[in-house]
Amino acid sequence: MREPIKLDVMSDPICPWCYIGKAHLDRALTEHPNHPFVIEWHPFQLNPDMPPEGMDRRAYLEGKFGGKEGAVRAYAPVVEHAKAAGLTINFEAMKRTPNTLNAHRLIHWAGIEGRQTAAVSALFKAYFVDARDIGDVEVLADIADSIEMDAAVTTKLLQTDVDSQDIRDRDAHSRKMGITSVPTFIVAGTHAVPGAQSPELWAQVIAEIAAQQQ
Repeated sequence: MREPIKLDVMSDPICPWCYIGKAHLDRALTEHPNHPFVIEWHPFQLNPDMPPEGMDRRAYLEGKFGGKEGAVRAYAPVVEHAKAAGLTINFEAMKRTPNTLNAHRLIHWAGIEGRQTAAVSALFKAYFVDARDIGDVEVLADIADSIEMDAAVTTKLLQTDVDSQDIRDRDAHSRKMGITSVPTFIVAGTHAVPGAQSPELWAQVIAEIAAQQQ
């Protein structure tokens, strides 16, 4: 029996590279079912200063990339890598860029119930495939329901500030550790692996860990 190894993932559900990075990791884990990883997802907001209600996506892109052409240039490699990973990103249908604090709260609560990775997957699908506003309480409650969490309890919690400060503190802690972009994967609490790494790299990491453990 292999000794479990912690894999901490700093991620944001509206980060396309996080979506791609998870797909690559998932593929490697499927191909190596005896992998040693125990995965935990951690909050890192791409836009920590986003208004709570989010904002119009076009206005967001113009502010961040100086207009549509700048955004198209910035997203061209994303589209290419997503396609190579077999993923759908429905950029045309996206109308709002949400504040992701509540989405991170949902991921945290899902973790308590052992459904954290399911929550992350459902949020990525809701945002990138279905173009839903994952800052909206009703959408988040619906996602909770889809992964067998209690939608009514989730709604009630989202109408309070419970765990909000904890999420902000954990986000700040990651930044203090020197993490500046996501996804960032931390293997065994020591080795940081930044970016959407290929399934081949993960296969290599799994093989190296197996060799060390023998």
